[in-house]
Amino acid sequence: MAYLKLLCEQIPELEVVKAFNNPAVFLAELTHLDFDLCILDIEMPECNGLQVAGLLNGKPVIFTTAYKEYAAEAFDLNAIDYVRKPIKKERLQQAVWKAQKHLTNLRPVKQFVQLNTDRGKALIFFDQLYYIKASDIDSRDKIAQLADGTIFTLKNISFEKLLDYLPANDFIRINKKEIIAIKSIRAFQFNEVTLSLTDSSVQPVKLMISDIYREEFNRKVKF
Repeated sequence: MAYLKLLCEQIPELEVVKAFNNPAVFLAELTHLDFDLCILDIEMPECNGLQVAGLLNGKPVIFTTAYKEYAAEAFDLNAIDYVRKPIKKERLQQAVWKAQKHLTNLRPVKQFVQLNTDRGKALIFFDQLYYIKASDIDSRDKIAQLADGTIFTLKNISFEKLLDYLPANDFIRINKKEIIAIKSIRAFQFNEVTLSLTDSSVQPVKLMISDIYREEFNRKVKF
C-alpha cells in the first residue's frame, strides 16, 4: 500500500484523498469521502477488491493484482484498467490517463467558467483563453490572457482548481507556474514551447516545459 501511494503521489493528474490498508475501514468511511477514482487491490482481507468495487455506485476503478485470472470479472464491473503487479509507474500512469478520459467524457460540456477577478466576477470562455501564469505580486492569484490580448487577474485560485474547471483535452500545465491552451501553441522543442501570443516587445512568447509535465505535454500534442 505504501508503495502504491508513493507511485500515485508522483503522477501529476492524481491527488491522493486517502489511502487504506483495510477494506472494512474504507467502506465504513465511504459515505464521508469525496473522490473521483478508486485504485483497488483485488486480494485483500475480509472482502476482495471486486466486492468493494460493486459497492461504489459506479465510481471508476483501477484494479491492481498479481493474478491474471480476475481480469474478466474486473472488466465485467466496467473497470477502467487492470494493472498487474509488480506495478510500474509508467503502467499506472497509462491507467490514470484512461480514467481521466473517462471522467472527462462523463462531465457535461461547458463553454465557460465564472471566476473572481480584479474586475469582479467574470465569465471566462474556454475558446478565448490562451495562457495562465502565476502572479508575480501574489502567487495565490493567476494572470489569464485571452486571445484578443485581454488580461484578467484571477483572484486566490490554485492551478489544481483551474485544471478542474478547464477542458482537460484543450489545456496543459507545462510547469509549476504556467498553463497554456493547446491551440495557442505555434511550435515546440524538447523543453520549450512557443505560443502564438507576443510579449511587450512584440516577440513570440516562449515558455519552459519542465520535466515533471513533459510526458503529459507530449501525449496531448501527440509528440
